[in-house]
Amino acid sequence: MKMIHLTDTHLTQPGQPLYGSFPAERLRACVASINAEHADADLCVITGDLAHAGEPEAYAQFADIIAELKVPVQLVVGNHDHRGRLGAQFPSLQYDENGFVQSVIHNSSGSFIFMDSVKEGTHAGAYCEKRQQWLAEKLAQASGDVYLFMHHAPFKTGIKPMDKIGLDIQDAAKLQSLLHSHGRVKHLFFGHYHRPMHGSWSGIGFSTLRGLNHQVVLDFQEEDHYLFNHEPPAYAIVFIDDDNVIVHNHDFLDPSTPFNASTEPEWNA
Repeated sequence: MKMIHLTDTHLTQPGQPLYGSFPAERLRACVASINAEHADADLCVITGDLAHAGEPEAYAQFADIIAELKVPVQLVVGNHDHRGRLGAQFPSLQYDENGFVQSVIHNSSGSFIFMDSVKEGTHAGAYCEKRQQWLAEKLAQASGDVYLFMHHAPFKTGIKPMDKIGLDIQDAAKLQSLLHSHGRVKHLFFGHYHRPMHGSWSGIGFSTLRGLNHQVVLDFQEEDHYLFNHEPPAYAIVFIDDDNVIVHNHDFLDPSTPFNASTEPEWNA
């Protein structure tokens, strides 16, 4: 299976910049790149913060741009999103019985579970008892490997200001126990941190990447202030098979030009 992962599009109202750039332009360029290079992908998952302030106009613009994508799209809700306004723009968006934006897709690679980690009234994350009960039921019903998609990471990353608005510590511990009891979770994809990170958490592989509009500075000393910059945006191309999850990050606006090393004098030196 070939999948596209992108995150933190932060769409604003039409014509409105954000931190000195235009999120809509970035998203259009991303869609054009995916269509040109990876239109054969089976799925594109966007892991939250679809809009920066959750306005209806921002979601309408997001929908217009995403409609051009040649790959099927699955949306995950983030802390900058508004569940009701997002659902109004995307009527096919699935909610669980408690009103959380959660759903499951079963495909040839296994079960893809899309989770809602939003904590109302804050940018931090939560995964409460109701959501854990829903997840426990879906894990019990899952066949084959399981892949999780959420906005907040259930662990500390070392970037202290972002970790302060990560997933609730107690919720994360309970989630860890639940996933251990299932034992078939192969990979966790998330957003929120606007940085490329890969590794394993409690034996589960994970990955995230830069957002589309602005990034978080790689700084492990700063305690309180959110330090942003404009490192190049990226999306990920993910290949999944029975044995592997391979994640390639693509800095799609990188201006450097490819060259054939075998034709260069240094190649034969």
